[in-house]
Amino acid sequence: MKKTAMATPDASAPQLVPDRWITAMALLDRDLGRRGAAQRTRRAYAGDVEHFVDWARARALAPDAVDVRALRRYTAGLSAKGLQPATVARSLASLRALFRVLRDEGWMAANPAELTSAPKRAAKLPRVLRAEEVAALLERIPTSTPLELRDRALFEVAYAGGLRAEELVNLDTGAVDFDAEEVRVEGKGSRTRVVPLGEPAVRALERYLQRGRPVLEAVDDSALFLSKSGRRLSTSDVRRRLRTWARHVALQGGVSPHALRHSFATHLLDGGADLRTIQELLGHAGISTTQIYTRVESARLRSAYARSHPRA
Repeated sequence: MKKTAMATPDASAPQLVPDRWITAMALLDRDLGRRGAAQRTRRAYAGDVEHFVDWARARALAPDAVDVRALRRYTAGLSAKGLQPATVARSLASLRALFRVLRDEGWMAANPAELTSAPKRAAKLPRVLRAEEVAALLERIPTSTPLELRDRALFEVAYAGGLRAEELVNLDTGAVDFDAEEVRVEGKGSRTRVVPLGEPAVRALERYLQRGRPVLEAVDDSALFLSKSGRRLSTSDVRRRLRTWARHVALQGGVSPHALRHSFATHLLDGGADLRTIQELLGHAGISTTQIYTRVESARLRSAYARSHPRA
């Protein structure tokens, strides 16, 4: 029987090379996980990076071949497509994180994204509700049904403590200390802080826990705020319910959990609280994030001056 000779590899034939971009993206996600980034944040980074990777692959660019010039071409292309400066800046921030990881892993000597400037964007001041608007919003939420009791407690706590929507839905029943009138909050980056609650928020929570939550509870769930199906609320639930009550009292404009948080901080500043205290209450990692409230206050003062001074 005639033996078939084994084929020898053709040295001139193209060889399959593992796609290093896949490894690069996995390294970034692992790093974000180690830093305590939320799943939503990790998905946002992945989306930005995947879009860039498609662009780089189309130009046969390996991760370690990306330089400042390539990144400038990429961001210029995003702007040319009509993307907002904030969107381009966010994409560049994601790439900055990616190439930081690759630099730390020894893939490249420097992070090219650190030398790439994001397009300038106009500073957008946050929506701030007046104290009387917040009072009208909260006090007009009825307390007759379990869902109304929940919503009243939910938004009293949101404003009393300046909590983010994600922090609100992550609260468990054991997070509230009724004797001390405070709540333990798991914030961004797994940072824990203890935030005082005012008497109205504590009373609203007590009513909800006595007459609202027991009716809603359908499964063994430790969540403080439950949906009508008895499960932990989602952030979209919180935003939707707040919009509903804002319409109920005819509040105009974008009333969101973030607007309540901004109002909380601004009202503290108006009342004489210092920035360091506000930073700790908000759970900001650095004081620079909190300093936006000084710009908000300055803008409000200029507006009041322009309206009121006879020679403005």
